[in-house]
Amino acid sequence: MPTFELGDSIPSETAHAVSVSLPTWSANVGYEEGQDWVVKRMTTGYPRFFIHRSIQAFAADIVAKHVSTTAKRPSDITAMLFPTPTIASRCVDFIRSRAPVDVCINIEVINLVLDMSNPEARALEPLCPSISAVIMPQDGFPFAKQYWQHSGDGVSSRRAEFCHGLFTDGLLRPLIELRNADASASAKPCRGPKRYQRQASLDARGNQQPNMHGHVNGTTGETAMIQETSRFLEERFGRNLDLSFVQPAKSAIKRRIAGALRSADHDLGGSPSLSEKQMSSNTRGIANLREEDIYLFPCGINAIFHAHRALYSIRTPPGSTPLKGVNFGFPYVDTLKILEKFNPSGALFYGRASESDLDDLETRLEAGERYLALFCEFPGNPTLSCPNLVRIRELADKYEFAVVVDETIGTFANVNILQFADIVVSSLTKIFSGHCNVMGGGAILNPNSRYYPALKAFFQQQLEDTYWPEDVIFMERNSRDFVARIDRVNANAEAICRVLKDHPLVKTLYYPKYNDSRANYEAVKLPQGGYGGLVSVVLKGKKQAVAFYDALETAKGPSLGTNFTLTSPYVLLAHYQELDWAEQYGVDRNLIRISVGLEETDELVNVFTRALKVAEEQS
Repeated sequence: MPTFELGDSIPSETAHAVSVSLPTWSANVGYEEGQDWVVKRMTTGYPRFFIHRSIQAFAADIVAKHVSTTAKRPSDITAMLFPTPTIASRCVDFIRSRAPVDVCINIEVINLVLDMSNPEARALEPLCPSISAVIMPQDGFPFAKQYWQHSGDGVSSRRAEFCHGLFTDGLLRPLIELRNADASASAKPCRGPKRYQRQASLDARGNQQPNMHGHVNGTTGETAMIQETSRFLEERFGRNLDLSFVQPAKSAIKRRIAGALRSADHDLGGSPSLSEKQMSSNTRGIANLREEDIYLFPCGINAIFHAHRALYSIRTPPGSTPLKGVNFGFPYVDTLKILEKFNPSGALFYGRASESDLDDLETRLEAGERYLALFCEFPGNPTLSCPNLVRIRELADKYEFAVVVDETIGTFANVNILQFADIVVSSLTKIFSGHCNVMGGGAILNPNSRYYPALKAFFQQQLEDTYWPEDVIFMERNSRDFVARIDRVNANAEAICRVLKDHPLVKTLYYPKYNDSRANYEAVKLPQGGYGGLVSVVLKGKKQAVAFYDALETAKGPSLGTNFTLTSPYVLLAHYQELDWAEQYGVDRNLIRISVGLEETDELVNVFTRALKVAEEQS
């Protein structure tokens, strides 16, 4: 197995890697405590927690140029980058609701758009590479970072890298500067990121049929512009990005998410007509599910954020008191934060996802309490507990609350949960991609949900498509062999469980096949599905846990669902400031999470056997 030094990107030498090497227990503690010997060696990090170097560099350059016109010192102010003015405004609202007054009165937004008076910029119009920078005093950064982390609304590193080059070359300029110069008078401005209900230059082909190469037949102005832009990108910026493939790539991703396109069907030019929205069959078991009911996002948490935002909007009439959300099960850290921070009524939290928790919820409902929506993961992270979706659906129908299920860990190749949910969300960054080099998220609206018409209207009218085209292309390529990878990961995970299950050092093994909630998993497991690629283990004591982790010959860092085995002291990383709180819900602070990869099974068995032998020496 490859080895990674402290702070190396995972995968190594990957500019847009999603993980970073923290190879020892002490390195994880050092990272959480901000110790220089760890932080200064980090070349990257998980993108929502560690702002990518390319984004930092671009933000610094925007600040430097802005400071030169405002007579402020660069060290006094900072910037956070977002893809649209609307998103930047949401960030500003979040900061102003929490930050001190002296921070709030010194916030502004700089919207960078293409200078359409420049012929080179006009050639880039189909990409619409806009940036909105929230400029603030340094004291405002922690609040902006909270919004960045919880919402997933920030720019991707590929977008920042590309737009930084345009900014340096003078092709991307402040909108107010262009207006003052009257530069937009002779050319139409960039329309901004398309909304889902509109046809923009990347998907304005209507019912026209793509030929075998994925290009639309005919010589329409839009098609010619796409082809011109693709050539210009390669000649001017060295990027081989054929924009005519972006919309077919989105379609392929959506069809894979629906289970209507097998992984082998990856020829974008040969895919079914993009105007054929009704998918004849899918593994979701929802006959009327359409491609247009599936939405793509820059990252998984962004799908959750907008699912909550949509439900909050459609279920909170003007002047009414918002309903609380319910977080059912020990949460991925930012899901609970979304429910708590973006709803003034807060959230009801159940940390174990048990039948007794459901009993308590039912008692509250019978007493007249009402809720916005129940959010849960299936299975949960990191203890892999599985909530009773059948009973949750029955309660939701009876007492009229929505159900949002995160299927990232279970994956739609193993379980079918859309039948029990109003919205299913997933982080495509994980096993759907597998390569650990691109972010993405997805959401499916159940067309049979009572909330479907209102949710559909909200998404059509309010949702901006900010998934950067380069990220789309990488995600489509990475996901072509998704189904085949799942089968191997399932088998490898079970092999590792067999090594751990009856070992005397193992206190608790968490895996859907062995958990007390197995019956809930079996209720939704597909006939050909397995039990997933995530395993968690708690050893007898901390000394053994540390020795085991340090001795493991796997990649070690944040994230999961990678094609290679990736190990992490998850609770330490995700809940370092609230370890006692986590343990109240049965989540041990020394838990080790194992995201199982595609290595040879015998090799993995040997790796974990050797690490256990090292841990035995600490007994």
